[in-house]
Parts: sequence; structure tokens; C-alpha cells
Amino acid sequence: MLILKNKKMNAHAITLLSLLIALMVIFTRFISFETQFLRVSLTFVPESLMGLLFGPFWTGIGSAVADVIGMLLFGKGPYFPGFTFNAFLSGMIYGYFYYRKTLTWKRIITATFLVTVLVQLFLTPLWLGLMYGVDLMQPLWWLPRIVKNLVFFPIQVITTYYLNQKLPYKQFIPK
Repeated sequence: MLILKNKKMNAHAITLLSLLIALMVIFTRFISFETQFLRVSLTFVPESLMGLLFGPFWTGIGSAVADVIGMLLFGKGPYFPGFTFNAFLSGMIYGYFYYRKTLTWKRIITATFLVTVLVQLFLTPLWLGLMYGVDLMQPLWWLPRIVKNLVFFPIQVITTYYLNQKLPYKQFIPK
């Protein structure tokens, strides 16, 4: 099994997971465009790599840990556990679709679509509505979110496919 022996993490796996968590925090908190209601970031890159290497459970945990650490160290608003759940769910989806599998266009598109619809277009607006009392029936509130996801979806799919082809992550997977 990849890096994990008997479902236990070894020092190499913990170090790699920690580095990917740190990258997620950096991408989310420093290398992103963010408003109170919308964020555009490359967090999916380390999260996808985590999914490839660690599977759904550990990727979900790692993503949730990255969210909590980022919020504790570099919070830009109040903590809300719904966003940590979003991070966990995104990690679980990537891990389920990518772990021990050949990354095909179909697999990447499916995982990205699920994260986009479930997390970005359903749960995140729900949490923002609960936090800030946003009227979710206002079309102008949805327009930037829909445009962002329509533009970012193909970018994310192509980037994930390209990185899968070019990054030497396979050296971490035992033969």
C-alpha cells in the first residue's frame, strides 16, 4: 500500500502529508483572490496530490487540518465549522476518485464536478447564508459564484490532468 503500512502512517508519509497541508494553507491564505463571499485559489493542486497519495480518509483529514490551521493562524473572519466540513468532503472526493487509480479525463472531470457542485455551489452558499444572513434567492449574489466556477472548472481539470502527467509523485508509490 502507498506509503502506509497496515493503515498506519510512517514518518515519510507524515512528512509528505504535512508538506501538502502546509501548501494548502499557503495557497488558500496567501496565493488566492478572496472576498467575503468568494475565493479563487489553487488549493486543489496539493489536495489532488494528497488524494492521489493518501486516499479518501487521510486526504479528508489533511484538508480539514489545513482549514483549521489556516483559520487559526491567518483567519480573515469568524471560524465556521461548515467550511472545515467542506474541506473534509472535498478531500474525501478527491481521494475516492484519485487514490490507486489511473487519472483519466473522465475521472478528473467527475471529481471536479462533484466538488464544484456539492461544495462550491451548494454547501458554501448555504454556510455563507447562515453566517451572514445572505438572501440566497438574489440572482446578483449567485452571478459571481457561477461565473467563477464556469471559468475555473476547465482550468482545474486541465491543471490536474497536466500535473498528473508531469509531477514525479509516482516515486512515492511502492511497486
